[in-house]
Amino acid sequence: MDSTIDQIGVYTPLLINVAKALVVLIIGWIVSGFVSSMIRKRVNASARIDDTLGSFAASIVKWLILLITLIAVLQLFGIQATSLVAILGAASLAIGLALQGTLSNLAAGVMLILFRPYKLGQYVDIDGTSGTVKDINLFVTELSTPDNVQIILPNGKAWGAIISNYSTHPTRRVDFTFGIDYSDDIDKAMGIILKLAEADERVHADPEPWVKVTNLGDSSVDLGVRLWCTAADYWDLKFDMTKKVKEAFDAGGVSIPYPHQVEIQKKAD
Repeated sequence: MDSTIDQIGVYTPLLINVAKALVVLIIGWIVSGFVSSMIRKRVNASARIDDTLGSFAASIVKWLILLITLIAVLQLFGIQATSLVAILGAASLAIGLALQGTLSNLAAGVMLILFRPYKLGQYVDIDGTSGTVKDINLFVTELSTPDNVQIILPNGKAWGAIISNYSTHPTRRVDFTFGIDYSDDIDKAMGIILKLAEADERVHADPEPWVKVTNLGDSSVDLGVRLWCTAADYWDLKFDMTKKVKEAFDAGGVSIPYPHQVEIQKKAD
């Protein structure tokens, strides 16, 4: 009985420290989430600070608080901060090799924030992956596809890839190709397209609408069309104009041909 009590007495300080460590970890986790969320909201509420910078700063603060929490927990078990720094310094090479991917993503995250090839809310294509930027933190970039699929992209891959940003410039050019029959009046077809473009308020007058014969195909004369619009109107204009041109061609007697196949059969002797 006495030995059992003695054993409990030996482990009591350890159990108390474990309990304290759990409490510190929980508090640190809650505080880090609260502070980072508060920073993100404060930055987003300010028109003078870019939302992208706020998201990144919130991520940095969160990880710093978690690191301080970890140091506090280690001190509960008798490991001093100075000793921890010495241990980490001695093992820096091994840690660097083990976490080279993570450190690369961290460095890339810093570069993305400094040079800002994309920002929150912009629609981008990164190495063949397209979506709207939802978050940029220390290690990853979060995208959301048009069909609402979440994509997590490591910052290291994003920084080293070709980035196409469709939201940087306020205007975009919408390109079309309409094929008409060889027997149709080319000038009439071009006039129909120009009339529709000039009547649409979304189409900019400068640069002016552009319609030219761009190709003589196997079964059609191809008319290339270039219209400039505000970036936000790009897809609506593209879909609406395609429908309007088809309807106007039908009403004006302009035909849109389709490929024909000719079957040749050889009669037996």
